[in-house]
Parts: sequence; structure tokens; C-alpha cells
Amino acid sequence: MTQNPFGQVLVALVTPFQADGEVDWADVERLIDDVVTQGADGIVVSGTTGETSTLTDPEKIRLVEVAKDVAGDRAKVIQGGGSNETAHAIDLYRQAERAGADGVMIVTPYYNKPTQAGLLTHFRMIADATDLPVILYDIPGRSGVEIRYETILRAAKHPNILAVKDAKGDLAEVSRVLNQTDLLYFSGDDAMVLPHLSVGAVGLIGVTANIAPGPYRTIVDAVNAGDLRTAQAQHQALEPLVRATMTHVPGTVATKYILHALGRISSPRVRLPLVGPEDSEAALIEDEIALVRDIDGLDLTRFRPDRNAAAGGALPKVHGTTR
Repeated sequence: MTQNPFGQVLVALVTPFQADGEVDWADVERLIDDVVTQGADGIVVSGTTGETSTLTDPEKIRLVEVAKDVAGDRAKVIQGGGSNETAHAIDLYRQAERAGADGVMIVTPYYNKPTQAGLLTHFRMIADATDLPVILYDIPGRSGVEIRYETILRAAKHPNILAVKDAKGDLAEVSRVLNQTDLLYFSGDDAMVLPHLSVGAVGLIGVTANIAPGPYRTIVDAVNAGDLRTAQAQHQALEPLVRATMTHVPGTVATKYILHALGRISSPRVRLPLVGPEDSEAALIEDEIALVRDIDGLDLTRFRPDRNAAAGGALPKVHGTTR
């Protein structure tokens, strides 16, 4: 088995914004310290949940720097996102390495719909351009293209490509790849964390972990110890929270709505084209939250949702992420 340089409980960090859509750097620091204190040993900044599509490159690099300053030796910091332009992705990840990132996560190029040969070339060229360990992010629902089994096997031969974040949900394929490579697998679907761990995944890169990282720490530690009963109990306790976060609106939107309602970030604002939940969607999120019971570290007596604060989306002053 490949040595794990990333951690096991990784938070796909939201990027807190002020009401005008600018990054709230004080909230970024507080949120990172909060999730690390509660058990996360890895932070993925500017990934899908971090709204990478509407962050500028300077913002992405500063997120690495801030996360390193706050997390210190307590957690690894991974630069997420990437680009559907290979040259741009190479430049971004080189900057992230200079900023102190501990690893990079390369999303499958979106919109272009490259062939498998194009995917492999994209991954290899980025991995060639950095000394950092690489996680491939397989999320066909967003990128339009899956990383096929044969391509994963070929990519695994690159010395820097060490892991896959799986948001495809094909447990049979995960087992097949684990049998034939030394790749580390991370669950990229909050509802599938325990199933992924049960077939050999090493950890998770989770959205709901922004809200409650502690139970995921318990699940991972229990699986490591062979304590299935404890892992199952935590999995079941998390189920309504995962449903609240991942079902009714994009995970970023729901997570910010919930974090703001708990007083953990100052604004639930997202950047356009994302918008806050409509009343009917907010009501569904709140109904799910009402079903949450006995999650360590999560005090729902302080849950005060503000639909007006979450409404709409922001246009940042500086925009554009590609050349």
C-alpha cells in the first residue's frame, strides 16, 4: 500500500464570502481552525465545494497560504480545482507548490469532453510539472467524462499520481483498481463514505465535513480498528445531515446556508451563477436538519436559518479564472 501523504478525513472546504461576494478571510481562518480542531487532518481548498469555478487564481493561491498558516502541522493542505486548460492547470499547481501546498487534486477536464488519451495526457503533464503528490478527481456528473478503469490503471504508473477521489460510486470498479494498483482511494460522495471505506478506501474528501468533521473522524478511526458497529452508528446519525447538505441544492449552497445558520460563518453568500436556496428548497433543508440527532460537536439549538441573507448570488469585483 502506498504511504498516505494526504490524511484520511479531508474537508472539501467552502470558501466563505462577505455579502458582496468578496472572500471573507477572517471566516476562512476560523472555519479551517474549527474543522481541524474537530478532527480533520486534511483540507482541500478551492475545489468544487470551494467554488473554484468563480475564484481567481490569486484567491486560490492565498487560500493555500492561509490554510497552511492556520493548519500548521495539524493537517495537510491540498490545492483543488484545476482547469480544463492543461497549461493553465500546470501554472496554477506550480504556484500552489510554491505557496506550500502538500498535494494537488486534478479534476477531470470539464466541457471539452476529451478522449481517454486526452485525459491521460492532461494528468501526466500536470503530474510531471510538480513534485507534489497528486489525487485524480473522477466526477463525471460535473465534468461530463469519466476516468475509465483502463485509464486509471495507466495513470497509476506515474510516480506522482497516488490517489483517486471517487464521485462515481462504482464500488466494483474501486475494488478492481485497488486489486491491481497501489492507488489510495478517497470517497467523494458523502452518502457513500462508509461503503467506500468498507471496500478499501483510505478516507474521504467530504462536503458535510465542513459542518461536522468529528463523526467522520470517528468513522475512519472505527474502520481502522475494525469496529463496524461504531462506524455504522455514526454513518446512520449523519444520514439526515448528509441529505440536508447534498440533496436539494448544490452542496456548497446548502453547506453555507447551514454554517451561517449555526453562526459559524458571517454570510451564506455564493457567487453567481450559484444562488442561495429558494424558500421551498430552504424549507426542505430545514426539515432534514430537524431530523438530526446526537451528532458529537454539532449543537443544533443554535440553528437560526436566514433565508433573506442567503437569497440570490454575488458578482465579485474581480473575475475570470482562465486566460
